[in-house]
Amino acid sequence: MAILTISREYGSGGREIGYAVAKLMGYAYINKEDLLSDIRKDGSKWEQSVKDLDEHCPSVWEKYDWSFRGFAALIQSHLLEHALANNVVIMGRGGNFLLKDFPHVYRIRIIAPMDIRIEHVMKREGVDRDAARWLCEKTDNERSCFLHTIYGKRWDDAAEYDRVFQITDRSVDDVVSIVREALTERDRNTTEAALTALAMMAVAAKVKAGIATNPRFFIPTLEVLYDGNEIVLRGITHTPEEHTRIEEEARALAAGVPVRCNLHYRK
Repeated sequence: MAILTISREYGSGGREIGYAVAKLMGYAYINKEDLLSDIRKDGSKWEQSVKDLDEHCPSVWEKYDWSFRGFAALIQSHLLEHALANNVVIMGRGGNFLLKDFPHVYRIRIIAPMDIRIEHVMKREGVDRDAARWLCEKTDNERSCFLHTIYGKRWDDAAEYDRVFQITDRSVDDVVSIVREALTERDRNTTEAALTALAMMAVAAKVKAGIATNPRFFIPTLEVLYDGNEIVLRGITHTPEEHTRIEEEARALAAGVPVRCNLHYRK
């Protein structure tokens, strides 16, 4: 019932490690293509957002734009939907930040020296050395900026992971073996309390995504969380009527989970 999140430098072999672990342990393997499939169901606008905004360093304008905030909320909601199934490998998209407080989650980062990454990318993508270096540097910068915008944390901070693997120190097979043992250990932490907390976090994320992507609402700031008893909305709205509409929408999305709406007015 454990969950594995993988953050990786571009060309480090993290994708191959994630796929190998999933195959070995019978886990679902969740990557960009799976999230694109999920978001496609949310509408063509959001499908385009995946192409335009995913792992992209947003401009100052984009950071505060309705589309980016809605897209980020959708990504988190869909990641949590997959996490609820357990026995899953989640590739990138800040899964380590999103799921850091759950004891049955094992969060790893895969890194490698630039020369090794360049060789890997040259073979995989069929590009020359200069292009491979450019891809590594550009992709790492975009991923780092994208995640810092959403979570306010450094992508390369070792403290944000349970373990960082340097591929020159260990073979891919060694890493897969170590991760398998760690996930077996994490299975023992899959308690009812942890599963309930994860389920309630997923409900809160669904509420936030539903409101953040609804063009009827304009909320400059919105936080939705589960406080142990109910779903709590915090943020800013403009009128009592909008407050009422948002609260009604939140209750419908929460599907029976108690909701408390702590929104403030800005005139």
